[in-house]
Amino acid sequence: MNPILVKTLQLLLSLSILIVLHELGHFIPAKLFKTRVEKFFLFFDVKFALFKKKIGDTVYGIGWLPLGGYVKIAGMIDESMDTDQMQGPAQPWEFRSKPAWQRLIIMIGGVTVNLIVGFVIYTMLIYNSGTIEIKPDQMPQGFMVNDIMKPYGFQDGDKILSINGKELENQLDINRYLLVRDVSNVEVQHQSGVTEVLHLPDTIGMHIFRQNVMMPFATYSNTVIDTVVTDMPAYKAGIMKGDKVLSVNGTEVTYFNDISPLIQPNSPTNVIVDRNGAQETIEVTADANGKLGISSNELIDYSHKEYSFGEAISEGASYGYWTLHDYVVQMKFIFTKQGASQVGGFGSIGNMFPPEWDWTAFWEKTALISIILAFMNILPIPALDGGHVLFLLYEMITGRKPSDKFLEYAQMVGFFIVIALVLYANGNDLYRLIFKG
Repeated sequence: MNPILVKTLQLLLSLSILIVLHELGHFIPAKLFKTRVEKFFLFFDVKFALFKKKIGDTVYGIGWLPLGGYVKIAGMIDESMDTDQMQGPAQPWEFRSKPAWQRLIIMIGGVTVNLIVGFVIYTMLIYNSGTIEIKPDQMPQGFMVNDIMKPYGFQDGDKILSINGKELENQLDINRYLLVRDVSNVEVQHQSGVTEVLHLPDTIGMHIFRQNVMMPFATYSNTVIDTVVTDMPAYKAGIMKGDKVLSVNGTEVTYFNDISPLIQPNSPTNVIVDRNGAQETIEVTADANGKLGISSNELIDYSHKEYSFGEAISEGASYGYWTLHDYVVQMKFIFTKQGASQVGGFGSIGNMFPPEWDWTAFWEKTALISIILAFMNILPIPALDGGHVLFLLYEMITGRKPSDKFLEYAQMVGFFIVIALVLYANGNDLYRLIFKG
């Protein structure tokens, strides 16, 4: 099956599950508080619906525009902008007739469900599959250190012993920690065997981001080709899985990481490989990004850690919390020119999924998207759940309810803000597709 189609199907299934669960988070407390729900829709039914059926007071349906979903609650100014019902006196079954605390629970229900779903999925994944551990002695070559980190005392071949005094379960987490955690000191073991504690400024995350160095610590890989990407230059030139790269443009290579600096974009490259004991010289022209379309295995010994169900609950909650924390922290990068250009829409979300169907990967990405949706929905923007929550908190604190006219205008402003953000994010995807391939 076409990889793009596989990714699209995974994205639609993931979003469908999460949207329905999110809207149930509003629907269930609304019903518990005897509030009438007029519509419950997966996707938007602009002008028409693919399917709809009325059961009791609620019309259930599936729209044709897969940009989200909604529940339409009686007596509430929402994205439907149906203000006619607000003209008459408030009815007992309407949202506006309920105490503020009940309305607050109804509004935070969707976000709450998204968080719970993310945590539950992580718990089940950890219980079923465990986690990967990579200790310092499982990386015999250590890390290849980007030049940006060397002024702080890091050296090629370093192994990470601890961060802020705490040992890492997985050595590869070092890059994520530097970007979104408060890393003040790192204990390393140099190739010489000397152990040293290196100190970092609190601006290190922003510094490496501005320098566009997302992986300041890279793993060493061997030179035996493990993957040749179809239709990429190496594939077309005849390089095969299992070939061992000996030299590139006359320069001998020891690790796979040595290859990239020897390649120029759109330039012919002479690659000598060992294929079944015989040497072959292959000429391959790199693409515009200087890529050949090959990869190899990292020189790492992975180990697997199992969890009991009780341990998995604790670990899943912790993993979910730090996933949310890291996502929130990295939002600061959006307010830089570079970060704003990297904002992505549905195309970027779809590319998170693998090109072949993998249920473990599917649920991992679904858990992440669920937590992202929770955060995005609670932002204090009118038209989002967070905007309604903001006005409800104002009412509960001051004892004064904003007027319907104010809420109507706020909803309109919020709607245009959300639409602008969606267009910008998906516009970035389109720009990258057209101009950067």
